[in-house]
Amino acid sequence: MLAFVLSNVTGLIRQMLVSREFGTQSVLDAYTAAATFPDLLFSLIAGGALASAFIPVLTDFITKDDRHNAWYLTSAITNLVVLALIIVSVLSMILADQIVQYILAPAMDPELQALTASLMRILLISPVVFGVSGILMGVLNANQVFIWSALAPTMYWLGMIFGVLALTPALGIYGLAWGAVLGAFMHLFIQIPATLKLPSRRYFPTLGLSFPEVREVGKLMGPRLIGVAVVQINFVVNTIIATALISGSLASIKYAWAIMTMPQVIIAQAIAIAALPTFSAQVSLGKLDEMRSSLAATLRGVVTLALPASLGLIILRQPIISMLFERGEFNTKSTDMVAWALLWYTVGLVGHSIVEIVSRAFYALHDTRTPVIIGTIAMSLNVLFSFAFAKLFSMLGWMPHGGLALANSAATTLEMVVLLIYMRRRLNGLNGKVLLTGVVKVILASIFMSVVLFIWLELTTARSVWFVGLGGVLLGGIVFLMGALLLRIREAVAAWREIKMRFRLKFL
Repeated sequence: MLAFVLSNVTGLIRQMLVSREFGTQSVLDAYTAAATFPDLLFSLIAGGALASAFIPVLTDFITKDDRHNAWYLTSAITNLVVLALIIVSVLSMILADQIVQYILAPAMDPELQALTASLMRILLISPVVFGVSGILMGVLNANQVFIWSALAPTMYWLGMIFGVLALTPALGIYGLAWGAVLGAFMHLFIQIPATLKLPSRRYFPTLGLSFPEVREVGKLMGPRLIGVAVVQINFVVNTIIATALISGSLASIKYAWAIMTMPQVIIAQAIAIAALPTFSAQVSLGKLDEMRSSLAATLRGVVTLALPASLGLIILRQPIISMLFERGEFNTKSTDMVAWALLWYTVGLVGHSIVEIVSRAFYALHDTRTPVIIGTIAMSLNVLFSFAFAKLFSMLGWMPHGGLALANSAATTLEMVVLLIYMRRRLNGLNGKVLLTGVVKVILASIFMSVVLFIWLELTTARSVWFVGLGGVLLGGIVFLMGALLLRIREAVAAWREIKMRFRLKFL
């Protein structure tokens, strides 16, 4: 989690520099659209679908101390992924103009379409690099080594920061694209030394098509791939809709999405990445009771952090965005557009966080079909919601890009509810009484925090956004912690005891 905090801070600095350089100009819309397709390729071939199928199978070998087959599986999957990504990336470079014109940004004017295609050809270098990096990340996580893979996103952001500071003065928006490619290589390189230190390391020049576990990964990956494809189609649909709205809409929802996902990554992804190998090991050893307890405790912890973060971000969104980005080409209009999208995205923060955890619990059970079917239905609704809510917002006189954000939150919340129902059936319960008691207390503490933050905004209307934003974040955290301790929320009490114990050991 600390590594993800560092990654988010670095990513935030990158976003601040990009906003200062480009604001919500149309060239940034072109870059955002160009980055959508390489992200789609990586996600389909080597992203979350592969990790969710690869880690449980690899963990089986590691749990049984079968290192030879573990490395054989790793080599085969790596070779297959690299081969597939090279072929698809090269074909996409050749067809970049047609992809942009007919799929990604049909509503863009021809000049911007040409720029988008040029940027996309550069960015298509990254998926191959990320493919190898993603597999190393899975290998390290399966071996209970998390720090280096958690630091990898920081390296990616540093590459983009270099692109903004050193390359964009001469190359313009192309400098940002080349910085992204540099960041992809840095994302890979930081994980190589830790991988080389793993025991009995070997590489096999094989595709392993006859190896049963390679076919098992493919079998598990198939349903998950459909789910990832649907999610990525949603991003493409949002890109298409946003490029047809007022200028800056696409950049605004991307800024807002990046801000909303900061607490999600720190809270949910960090915990989920660490939990998947543990869940997988418990399933491999047949200890489903232990897994049920681990999952319930994990969900309580995630809600305890995600709910106050969601409410705090909704209340403080305007001063936070102004504080972080309002400079250079990023003006007050940009702040209003991003804040509007952030409001509706953040409504779904708790849902996103819980989906991260519960989905991985299904993967640990070697069940990729259930979360994929549920996710596919939810994301299909997201597409319908996106068109409907964007039109509804326009009819109400609201900025329509906010409807795209609300569509995502609504679909994700439905996905969360159905996943929890099915997981409860699968494990014969989820320690519901313990979960419900904790959630009710978290809601009460979060309401207390929200009231205090609304009063804070009223009292500080004439102060600088830095004072309002930073002060509000600090005040909100303190007030929630006080409320959590008064209500005896288990996670808060345990954390407070740990802090006091470490303080005494260090200073007394």
